[in-house]
Amino acid sequence: MSWDELLDHGDHPFDISFPAVRGVQPSITLKVVVVHAWDDQNGALFDPLVDCEIARDADAGHAQFASYMKSKNVSDLNDAMEHFQLVLNQCPVGHPDRATALTNLAWVRLRGYIRNDVQDIDATTCLFRDALVLRPQHHPDHAFSLYNLTEALTWRYSEKSTDVDICEAAQFYHELLPLCPEGTYLRSVAAGENGVDCVIGGCSNLPTDGSDEGIHLRRVVLELCPLGHRLRPITLDKLAQAVEARFDQHGSIDDLDTSIQLGREAASLCPEGHADRDTCLNNLAVSLMSRFKHQGNRNDLDEAIFMYEESLHLRPVGHKLRECSLGNLGNALVDHFNECGDIEDMTRAISLHREALTLGPPGHPRRYIMLNNLALALQKRYNKSQVSEDLNEAIDQYRESLRLKRFDNPERYKTLLNLSSALCSRFTETQKNEEVEEAIALCQESLAALSSLHPGRYLSYMWLQEAYLSRYRILRDPVDLSLAVENFRLASRHSTQGFSQRIIIAFNWIVAAEQHGHGSALEAYSTFFELLDAHLATRSSATSRRKVAAAFHHGRTLPADAASCAIRCDDLPHAVELVEQGRGQQWSLASRLRTPVEDLESANPALAHNYLELSKLVANAAQSSATITGSVAADRAAMEYRRLTRQWEGAVAEIRDLREFSRFLLPPLYADLQAAARQGPVIIFIASQYSCSAIIIPTLGEPHHIPLPSVALAELTNLKDRFARAIRHASTLGLKLLRNDLIVLLRTVWDEIMLPIVNVLRHDLKLKYCRIWLCPTAAFTSIPLHAAHPFRTNPDGSREPCLEDLYICSYTPTLSALVRSRQTMKKRVTPSFVTIGQGQPGAGKGKALLAVDSELELVHKLVPPTAKRTTISGDAATRAGALEALQENTWVHLACHGKQDPKQPYNSHFVMRDEDLTLLDIMEIDIPHAEFAFLSACHTAVGDEETPDEVIHLAAGLQFSGFKSVIGTLWQVDDSVAKHVVKAFYENMFKDLKDGGAMDCTKAAWALNRATHAVKTTVPLEQRMVFVHIGV
Repeated sequence: MSWDELLDHGDHPFDISFPAVRGVQPSITLKVVVVHAWDDQNGALFDPLVDCEIARDADAGHAQFASYMKSKNVSDLNDAMEHFQLVLNQCPVGHPDRATALTNLAWVRLRGYIRNDVQDIDATTCLFRDALVLRPQHHPDHAFSLYNLTEALTWRYSEKSTDVDICEAAQFYHELLPLCPEGTYLRSVAAGENGVDCVIGGCSNLPTDGSDEGIHLRRVVLELCPLGHRLRPITLDKLAQAVEARFDQHGSIDDLDTSIQLGREAASLCPEGHADRDTCLNNLAVSLMSRFKHQGNRNDLDEAIFMYEESLHLRPVGHKLRECSLGNLGNALVDHFNECGDIEDMTRAISLHREALTLGPPGHPRRYIMLNNLALALQKRYNKSQVSEDLNEAIDQYRESLRLKRFDNPERYKTLLNLSSALCSRFTETQKNEEVEEAIALCQESLAALSSLHPGRYLSYMWLQEAYLSRYRILRDPVDLSLAVENFRLASRHSTQGFSQRIIIAFNWIVAAEQHGHGSALEAYSTFFELLDAHLATRSSATSRRKVAAAFHHGRTLPADAASCAIRCDDLPHAVELVEQGRGQQWSLASRLRTPVEDLESANPALAHNYLELSKLVANAAQSSATITGSVAADRAAMEYRRLTRQWEGAVAEIRDLREFSRFLLPPLYADLQAAARQGPVIIFIASQYSCSAIIIPTLGEPHHIPLPSVALAELTNLKDRFARAIRHASTLGLKLLRNDLIVLLRTVWDEIMLPIVNVLRHDLKLKYCRIWLCPTAAFTSIPLHAAHPFRTNPDGSREPCLEDLYICSYTPTLSALVRSRQTMKKRVTPSFVTIGQGQPGAGKGKALLAVDSELELVHKLVPPTAKRTTISGDAATRAGALEALQENTWVHLACHGKQDPKQPYNSHFVMRDEDLTLLDIMEIDIPHAEFAFLSACHTAVGDEETPDEVIHLAAGLQFSGFKSVIGTLWQVDDSVAKHVVKAFYENMFKDLKDGGAMDCTKAAWALNRATHAVKTTVPLEQRMVFVHIGV
């Protein structure tokens, strides 16, 4: 189109179309206006002659450049650059065409650089950068300048591998792409393989950077890969690795969870046959292994092994990364061996590591890793088999690995520590002092290489204490023992390490302190309990908390052992505090979210409101997480639970800043716990491997210690088993037959356990026929202490009194549970009584209970007419119906089958018509006004086998949900005779109400005491003993 044709359009807009480029049809709308030279506001003139000169040089430059692109003649390129340089010289700072002049010169230079005809890319990049400055945001050519600069940066990166260039290019593309609408030419060149994909690929080759800046870059790159983008999987994987690197540096579990979440998405985008599937699976497994080592969840270990197996399958012989997969799977199998003890895991692990080493001959860049992995597996096998050849080979491999590892290698400290631990093991065998000296020096070298908060310092402390302790065992120098204890202390308090490992080190500290009589034992016990409590708090559901507690099986006896230690230190109040801190942690954690805050509401209503709201959110998150099964959803729920928990902890910290609430939700002190004895003494039974004894907490004054020299822990365990057999045998006998086996056992309990305690109660404390509370620990929890009986006559022919002749006995799971029940007694409401019975459970749920309906009718008649009375039975006694009745009534009598699950106690349940009413169901309801529950069902007050000190049973669950006073059962109940106890109980419970008295749940223990005396001739001994009272 000629100038005349252009001018013929006058001042009307018109379109010009161009041939299609890359599938895009370029077009432009123009409007012609004739202008003349004019002066700007400063009076400067743009000389039209100069403008014509610029135009001629620009046209000449374009012509020479077009010729160069066709002919590849360098002289044409030089001429083009010369003309464009002249144009730039004539466009000084402030000239409206300077940005264009900079761009033209830079673009020609870049094309020449791409063809290796121009050597200097730096000057070209500077020209594009200057042009971009002149075309800021909202300038019509801003997007083109962004694109030009990314091109220069990308080419400079491709030639010089300057990481900063590809990082900057990614940042610019992040800004550029939203400015390029779909269908435009610029979008077609920027979004293609030679544009942003090239930058994404370059960023994927960058080393893993766990800094905040490095992670930000990875997130920027991920935004360049929308859903469906072919590079999204590897970009997700790279971001996951960067976030995990930050976890390795700082130990934040949130980073590890985020890494796993990203890794899962990456793996999900790589179906079978995808080129990156092996990489994504391998890296996700690495993150899962890190979380397993941090939190100790076996599911993570099992899933990691599964993924390592598949990744190895995808890397057959000849694959460049096969040795990496061999090593990773071998390491995971070593950890699996440590968990499960299956020697087959170790045998295969060593085989895999040996195969990997054959793929890494001398000179291989990763040979030092292969040597370290093999050495670690050999050392673990030595720990199991004590074959010296394994240990010696491990030490040789560690030394070779260390020789190959650069001093600036961030993983060097691990091999230093591994070698140190192996030398300690050999020192124990050879007693050569130079080996333990080297072990100590290696640990100190590792410490010197790590920052104060580096997670690896935990390992340095751990192996340093092992070295000092090894030397102490041989040389008996007290200084070594003190140094070992100091490193136990540092390791257990190193906050960037996961709770599970720190709990184990605290346990080892306890063992060492007890074994060698060190004065830090009490501190070690407290540390263990604090760490376990914090670890359990990270689990959102009750079942997962119990699973974690059960995993630390070596800690089952520690509450009693801690109390025993404090007793030996002549510190009885601390013994009470420790046994309380270590027991019933499941209930303590759950009850934190239901703590009464009346005093806080008076002092600071805003803080109280915030705390209560956050408590509800945390409780709801915990409740919803219990039903989640998928790994991805579970990880997401765990992160949300932790987020809410951190907010809740922040609210608690604010409350503790108030002077009068400084111990809010902290483990209670003796002065707080003594409130449990307000209505009568509480007796704690300590069953420890070191000694068995009892502590009486009186209403006022210091606690009293009663040694039980005739009782040992092993004998208690035997006594428990003998009781179980005797009760089973008694159930086969007729009413009139003597229960000789049971009588012998109850006499033993009286003579060896209860009589020394009764003597102190009667003679030292001057207490007669009053209430007492029994709080058994460990093996004592399975022995019917309340039924202790001498079964003897006095010289005058009278019967020697038994425990229940002398005192009214109740049980309490913990002192805190009793204190909480008393605190909530302040608010009383009009009583309502519901009887719930299910004598005809569904198929497969147990035999019919023929006496249930008559028992319900009997109770209904005995309940005072002043109380609102309802009955639910038959088809109406469903899970939902029972739950609703529990929530709407203050007094409950429940008659049905009860099932205690000894392996998973939260599945313990009452059998209803349709679904079971489980302990978890009961725990999830909050009934602050509830008062009394009579559980006329089997096994409702029996704990589980793995965590007896947690006292997880149906009666305790009802007490937790709000019932202050509960009657439960220790073993199977015969419903045909239970009604006699029930009748006698309610007759005593309500006998004074004819005169207008109020229903009082605190009379339940007395009423049960009277009832068991009243039915001696109609109910056999084992069925009288089965009922126990728990609570106020």
